[in-house]
Amino acid sequence: MAEPSVDPLSLLRQQKRHARRALDHTTQMHHAQALARLVCHHRTFINSKTIACYLANDGEISTRYILERAWLMRKQLYLPVLSPLGHRLYFAPHQPGAPMRSNRFGIMEPDCHPREWRNARQLDLILLPLVAFDSAGNRAGMGGGYYDRSLAWRQYRQHWRRPTLLGLAHELQKTDQLEARSWDIPLDGIATESSLYTFSGQS
Repeated sequence: MAEPSVDPLSLLRQQKRHARRALDHTTQMHHAQALARLVCHHRTFINSKTIACYLANDGEISTRYILERAWLMRKQLYLPVLSPLGHRLYFAPHQPGAPMRSNRFGIMEPDCHPREWRNARQLDLILLPLVAFDSAGNRAGMGGGYYDRSLAWRQYRQHWRRPTLLGLAHELQKTDQLEARSWDIPLDGIATESSLYTFSGQS
């Protein structure tokens, strides 16, 4: 009896998630600090007033120092919240010490009324997590497609670049090549603790 075939992308996700979870606390902290230096000195970050970020989970590179810097710069910060209807994301305002709640995946998100939520079109910059990436800017997420669905409209807006999409990852999450799928939303850049890769004419 033939063994069931293994999906290469699923296997890659497992490998990269294991690799980032294996990083010790000190290394994670150093990566997060180096990431913040690269991101927070980039002109897109400096010029953006409304920024969506995420809280690290499952070994993702931490955004702690980016958040701290953004608050000092008086940016309006947002975190993703799961829509109760469908597999989409909205973005809720985030302030230090504000009430939080756990969503259905056990990830913390702001506990506020939906009237305070924004959609992606209303933001200047979205900093999003990823599981793997390549030098061409192709991204593999957790597989749920939440960001791709929430940003699908960008496929039909050739001249409207808002928001800028910047993926964040550990450098070890880079891989040789990822196959681009029709529903994948291209990123404008990817930042790690050691490099800032830019695409789509961003600099």
